Amino acid sequence: MNPKKIEAAYPLSPLQKGFLFHAGYDLQSADSYVAQLFLDFEGELDGAAMRSAADALMRRHANLRAGFVHPGGQEPVQVVLREVVAGWEERDWRGRNPQEAAEAQSAWQEADRERRFELSQPPLLRFGWLRLPAGRSQLVVTYHHILLDGWSLPLLLEELLALYRAGGGDGGLPEATPYSAYLGWLQERDRAAACEAWGGYLEGLEGPTLVSTGHPQDHAEQKQRAWRLPAELTQALTRQARQQGVTLNTLLQAAWGMLLGKLNLSRDVVFGITVAGRPGELPGVERMIGLFINTVPVRLRWSAGETVAGLVGRLQREQAGLLDHQHLDLVEIQRLAGQRQLFDTICVFENYPVDAAAMEQPSGGLQLRGVSGGDRYMTHYPLSLMIEPGPELKLNLIYQPERFEPEAIERLSAQLTRLLGVI
Repeated sequence: MNPKKIEAAYPLSPLQKGFLFHAGYDLQSADSYVAQLFLDFEGELDGAAMRSAADALMRRHANLRAGFVHPGGQEPVQVVLREVVAGWEERDWRGRNPQEAAEAQSAWQEADRERRFELSQPPLLRFGWLRLPAGRSQLVVTYHHILLDGWSLPLLLEELLALYRAGGGDGGLPEATPYSAYLGWLQERDRAAACEAWGGYLEGLEGPTLVSTGHPQDHAEQKQRAWRLPAELTQALTRQARQQGVTLNTLLQAAWGMLLGKLNLSRDVVFGITVAGRPGELPGVERMIGLFINTVPVRLRWSAGETVAGLVGRLQREQAGLLDHQHLDLVEIQRLAGQRQLFDTICVFENYPVDAAAMEQPSGGLQLRGVSGGDRYMTHYPLSLMIEPGPELKLNLIYQPERFEPEAIERLSAQLTRLLGVI
């Protein structure tokens, strides 16, 4: 990079280091951490104004202008360039019949999803404007997860649409709190205290909790088995969590841990969770755009005579005691436990703030009809449980078919549902 074009250089967050490693693990396969958002519109989208809005978004957030490099074999850094123009492509299929247009749209989306980012070359965020028959259009936002977490996605879309309504100007938006403030906060953490806390938490663990066999594959094919719990069961679980003084998330983690214990014939298991990682003491953190999440282990231990109430209460207390230390790198946590790999499953409870009214404001007859996609299925773990809250709790097992037969996943989903019913 030309030094004259560089605005700043910053360290990486713990998970950014992990994503950088996984991105370079297998350069011949699609990158598991490239994702897309689809914004479906009715009415005439002003492509020039949207492109200007995308460029304005890059100017507002320095971290969206970052590339990730290893300088001379040292610790990786993210280098922010002074000026970066948003990646932009346009396709026009208005003259085709609806079926042909839909096929072309799907093919373009897939090809764009498979196209890797070179992480040292910003921007790691690009836009595609697809013009469709019957006055419809779609904006495709493709990004690398190293830039953004799920919490950030609705914030980014709100800002993009506000900038669009302002014709590519600042849209009257308040000044953005820079992601660098969070990276600075990370550098100030007490690493020794965090190591002591995690070392004590994992002391006495006999070994990792693994449910699959074979060599790990970062970019392996993934399939999913999604289902919804009946509204009655969802309500009953919510009441049970409230009565026990714990979160619904804790209750579901306990169920997942007990199921892993059944599979491993153990009453001391460990699995991964994704934590939001947004420190409450950092001003403006709830509106910041960037990657804050981290993956940390959860250890679940229980005795034969322990009640569910006792188990989930202790689980929540233990996690509360680690809140100030959830910033520590997973590699370091596993080293403290004397393991290269503690687990091969992860449990993710997705609960992101979405201001639907802010995203649905019309502009010159243009109406946003739907938003889909996102980061929810990006994972390199052989088995992941994704949980989406709602009147009917949605559960989704994401798995690598080379490791698990569909029949085994069906059994797991049935066992988990029965276990939640028992709880």
